[in-house]
Amino acid sequence: MNTTDPNQSTLSPTAEAHSRAGFLRRELNRHSHLYYVLDQPEITDAQYDALYRELQDLEARYPILISSDSPTQRVGDRLKAELPSVPHQERMMSLDNAFSTEEVNAWLERVRRLLDYPDNKELEVFAELKLDGLAVSLIYKSHKFVQAVTRGDGTTGEDVTHTVKTIMSVPVACQDANPAFSISGDFEVRGEVLMPVAAFKALNQQREEAGEALFANPRNAAAGALRQLDPKIAASRKLDMYCYWARFDNASLNSSQNRTMQTLDSLGFKTNPNRTLCKTVREIQDFITHWESARHSLPYATDGVVLKINDFKLQETLGNTAKSPRWAIAYKYAPEVQETTVLDMEFSVGRTGIITPVAILAPVFIAGSTVQRATLHNFEELAKKDVRIGDKVRVHKAAEIIPEILEVLTAHRAENTPAVAVPTQCPACGSETFQLPGEVALRCGNVGGCQAQIETRLSHWVSKHAMNIDGVGTSLIHQLVQAGLVTQPIDFYLLSREDLLSLERMGEKSADNALAAIETSKKRPFSALLFALGIRHVGRETAQILASAFPSVSHLQAARLEDLTALDGVGPQLAESITAFFSDPVQGHILTRLQELGLMLSQSDSDNETLTADYPQFWAGTSWVLTGTLPTLTRDQAETLIRRHGGKPSGSVSKKTFAVLVGDSPGSKYDKALALGVPCWDEAMFLLELKNRTP
Repeated sequence: MNTTDPNQSTLSPTAEAHSRAGFLRRELNRHSHLYYVLDQPEITDAQYDALYRELQDLEARYPILISSDSPTQRVGDRLKAELPSVPHQERMMSLDNAFSTEEVNAWLERVRRLLDYPDNKELEVFAELKLDGLAVSLIYKSHKFVQAVTRGDGTTGEDVTHTVKTIMSVPVACQDANPAFSISGDFEVRGEVLMPVAAFKALNQQREEAGEALFANPRNAAAGALRQLDPKIAASRKLDMYCYWARFDNASLNSSQNRTMQTLDSLGFKTNPNRTLCKTVREIQDFITHWESARHSLPYATDGVVLKINDFKLQETLGNTAKSPRWAIAYKYAPEVQETTVLDMEFSVGRTGIITPVAILAPVFIAGSTVQRATLHNFEELAKKDVRIGDKVRVHKAAEIIPEILEVLTAHRAENTPAVAVPTQCPACGSETFQLPGEVALRCGNVGGCQAQIETRLSHWVSKHAMNIDGVGTSLIHQLVQAGLVTQPIDFYLLSREDLLSLERMGEKSADNALAAIETSKKRPFSALLFALGIRHVGRETAQILASAFPSVSHLQAARLEDLTALDGVGPQLAESITAFFSDPVQGHILTRLQELGLMLSQSDSDNETLTADYPQFWAGTSWVLTGTLPTLTRDQAETLIRRHGGKPSGSVSKKTFAVLVGDSPGSKYDKALALGVPCWDEAMFLLELKNRTP
């Protein structure tokens, strides 16, 4: 329930609004902890979203209510320059590695010798999984998260506060759940930022759909997300963080590694439950042996086990070498590599016409699953590795996830085995293949007639993050194309019940469900449709950026290159791809037909009605541009206030721009506004105008 009054002053929140905002912050942070850390949600996603929207509404109306621990502040504005360097208060060291139980035993013997520890006395060793991510330090002041810094060279790292704040498992404010772990003052927490396997696979699928290069492993994807200047990109990557180190002002909490982990749990940090306190060499070996195979069922990548002397006083006595602590070691699992045979080579044709070589393998079990296919990405890699049909090859899973051919065992190759020829014709339609200048990708140019391209484009159109047409999968699409019923997205919306029932194995209920899903897809948001169109290089993130800056297809068709490159995350190559698509008369005809069929080729009118309901439209029809960082409002909050009163945020300045809202460190848009004589407002003027014009 929204407790705010639309006519209430933007600058003067009521006592009720103060109280409600505080309650919502606490509840949302509590539910985030239950969902992202404990995996014990108490409310549905819809209920969480309702509370979140209510808080957003309060903060947009009363910016003074915004606080650093508000969940709405997890995604802020992008940085305007490179990541600043930050020195670590205490060096972040790397660990020495062990690759066998013999080396682990040698480390334990060395520790006992340095401590002069009796052989008959138990030495507690804390064992936990070694996560394949990036080490990050979190700084908290008065229980509130204020800074995140990467490991860097160990003494100095990069400030990634703006991206780490988007990680939902990182608490923006800590509360002591257990009085025994009372903490005051400032403290530091360290942990590993990683990308879960499911999020990694979804990201690579998204990049493949957009015709972009794939990430090699989750660690690379997570590193790229952390170093993004735009936190919204990091937020879309669904990163996670497991914490394993902390230093507090309460000496009793700094007694052991086990105690530290209990404290982190109490404060609401996410820690890895796969840990144990070992008291014998056998217990250590059992932990290592168990996780060597069990790790393949985990939702994240792990490549070993970290062993630490549990007692911090003993750690202090042992000290460090020049680069590593003597009191810890990382046991690394050997990559699981298997030998198998290349049975065949397939050439897969994607929706953009790219032809990819895929090795078909004799089934082999690797890292928890059976592998039968390994992509070689492009023909340049195929030639470099010289993979041939019939070859014996060594295969592993990169980062325990992606099947990859490591090497060819040429000693086993039969004489006169021919190399795989680069196809001069498309394997699907027989059209001539070609390469674009500066690209290694081989393509089929028969965009409208290649059945493989048609089917993959149609599969993209119906996919979850595009038009989300549930019940229309690849097999049904293949039938529809074979029958000549569907060749382009428009045809989905012209299908009749009789058309579907004419297909083999199509029942009445399945036909009705498919038609209902197709009809429902007409209400998908504008950003989803932009993604579904399959514009080259336009993934989900870019589609959302375009939909925010250009409220309709007609605006995009009129957009100039400079309008597009003015947007965050849109470079010259992407801008050229977008303008080429929307200036193509064939695409223009398709878009016109889609609009005639009832699809959303603009921001939803119903959304606009909901947004502007009960608000005076004194800025109706005006165009606004935002640049720089505002003192109290986020960009989203300012844009919401503009839209509520009829205005439309834009990505570029022109003579028709009503006003430019300027914050700190404005960009070139501010200079252009001055040159064109467009009014420039600061936040104070903007809020005063709202106050004066709101009844």
